[in-house]
Amino acid sequence: MACELLSHGLLDDCQSNVGGIKAIYFINSGNLLTQPLANFGQTPDTSDQLNTITLAPLNTSLYKYELKGANSFEQTITSSRENGTTFVEQTLTFTTKGLTATQTRQMKLLAFGRPQVIIHTNSNKFLLAGYENGMDVTTGTISNGTAFGDLVGYTMTLQGMEPIPANHINVNSPYGATEIKLVTGNTSQIITT
Repeated sequence: MACELLSHGLLDDCQSNVGGIKAIYFINSGNLLTQPLANFGQTPDTSDQLNTITLAPLNTSLYKYELKGANSFEQTITSSRENGTTFVEQTLTFTTKGLTATQTRQMKLLAFGRPQVIIHTNSNKFLLAGYENGMDVTTGTISNGTAFGDLVGYTMTLQGMEPIPANHINVNSPYGATEIKLVTGNTSQIITT
């Protein structure tokens, strides 16, 4: 079997990137239809991204969590020459502020489910994590703090195992209600509260 060959070189990037996550969008398991997956290694560069996200049924919603502070998304590629395998471990850690019955219920449902997650970075990149297998909560903390300045909120870590890195999503604009290009019909929505 022929192996994939490199098709591009890389230039040293400008120092215009910023780290961190601006928001995450949860898609309930089973609501993401099969996408035309990016074929990493093909040309042109745009083939390495999704141009649409197709959800079903028509009334499917994305659940947006706005984030600030120390939130992260890491991907670790593991290859074994002996076993002939390669996989990507995706780890998302985020913290939300506040402590309410509604938030506690949502964190419980998140822990019971296996959602796909769209990550919106502070550099205005959109990535789809857990595409094939979803992401599982591996740990979660509900914190009431000790001192006045301590966190009152939730810290959750989700992990996914995928055959390729998270797909980039091509969006028209990183701002406003049209930030994610959905193909679902008129009744789909992004829910923020």
